[in-house]
Amino acid sequence: MTIYDIKRIHEEKDSDYFFSLDTMKFFHQTLKSFSVKYLGNDKYRISAPMRDFSKKIVGFTVRIFDYNTGKLEFEKEEE
Repeated sequence: MTIYDIKRIHEEKDSDYFFSLDTMKFFHQTLKSFSVKYLGNDKYRISAPMRDFSKKIVGFTVRIFDYNTGKLEFEKEEE
Protein backbone atom coordinates (compact mmCIF):
# COMPACT_ATOMS: atom_id res chain seq x y z
CA MET A 1 0.00 0.00 0.00
CA THR A 2 1.32 3.43 -0.90
CA ILE A 3 0.64 6.84 0.58
CA TYR A 4 -1.43 7.58 -2.54
CA ASP A 5 -3.66 4.56 -1.76
CA ILE A 6 -3.97 5.67 1.86
CA LYS A 7 -4.93 9.22 0.85
CA ARG A 8 -7.58 7.95 -1.56
CA ILE A 9 -9.12 5.48 0.91
CA HIS A 10 -9.00 8.02 3.76
CA GLU A 11 -10.78 10.64 1.68
CA GLU A 12 -13.43 8.13 0.56
CA LYS A 13 -14.17 6.81 4.07
CA ASP A 14 -13.24 9.54 6.55
CA SER A 15 -12.74 12.79 4.73
CA ASP A 16 -11.00 15.52 6.73
CA TYR A 17 -8.29 18.12 6.32
CA PHE A 18 -5.29 15.82 6.88
CA PHE A 19 -4.20 15.59 3.23
CA SER A 20 -5.46 19.03 2.17
CA LEU A 21 -3.04 21.14 0.16
CA ASP A 22 -3.16 23.93 2.75
CA THR A 23 -2.30 21.60 5.62
CA MET A 24 0.53 19.90 3.78
CA LYS A 25 1.88 23.22 2.51
CA PHE A 26 1.91 24.62 6.08
CA PHE A 27 4.22 21.78 7.17
CA HIS A 28 6.22 21.86 3.91
CA GLN A 29 5.14 18.30 3.08
CA THR A 30 4.16 16.47 -0.07
CA LEU A 31 2.81 12.95 -0.43
CA LYS A 32 6.34 11.92 -1.40
CA SER A 33 7.49 13.08 2.06
CA PHE A 34 5.57 10.24 3.71
CA SER A 35 6.90 6.79 4.44
CA VAL A 36 4.50 3.86 4.94
CA LYS A 37 5.13 0.81 7.12
CA TYR A 38 2.76 -2.16 7.41
CA LEU A 39 2.06 -3.03 11.05
CA GLY A 40 -0.25 -6.02 10.56
CA ASN A 41 -3.99 -6.32 11.16
CA ASP A 42 -4.72 -3.96 8.23
CA LYS A 43 -2.91 -1.07 9.94
CA TYR A 44 -0.15 1.10 8.51
CA ARG A 45 2.13 3.66 10.14
CA ILE A 46 2.66 6.78 8.06
CA SER A 47 5.22 9.44 8.88
CA ALA A 48 6.78 12.54 7.36
CA PRO A 49 9.07 15.30 8.60
CA MET A 50 7.51 18.67 9.45
CA ARG A 51 9.58 21.68 8.42
CA ASP A 52 9.51 25.33 9.41
CA PHE A 53 9.71 28.33 7.07
CA SER A 54 13.48 27.82 6.70
CA LYS A 55 12.91 24.15 5.76
CA LYS A 56 14.51 22.95 9.01
CA ILE A 57 12.97 19.74 10.42
CA VAL A 58 11.04 20.65 13.57
CA GLY A 59 9.24 17.36 14.19
CA PHE A 60 7.42 14.52 12.51
CA THR A 61 3.84 13.84 11.54
CA VAL A 62 3.00 10.27 12.58
CA ARG A 63 -0.37 8.57 12.23
CA ILE A 64 -1.73 5.03 12.17
CA PHE A 65 -4.00 4.32 9.21
CA ASP A 66 -6.72 1.69 9.62
CA TYR A 67 -7.57 0.21 6.22
CA ASN A 68 -10.99 -1.02 7.38
CA THR A 69 -12.26 2.32 8.65
CA GLY A 70 -10.12 4.71 6.61
CA LYS A 71 -9.29 6.62 9.79
CA LEU A 72 -5.96 8.16 10.71
CA GLU A 73 -5.23 8.01 14.42
CA PHE A 74 -2.41 9.25 16.61
CA GLU A 75 0.22 6.65 17.40
CA LYS A 76 -0.31 5.34 20.94
CA GLU A 77 2.70 5.52 23.21
CA GLU A 78 3.93 2.37 24.92
CA GLU A 79 3.38 2.30 28.66
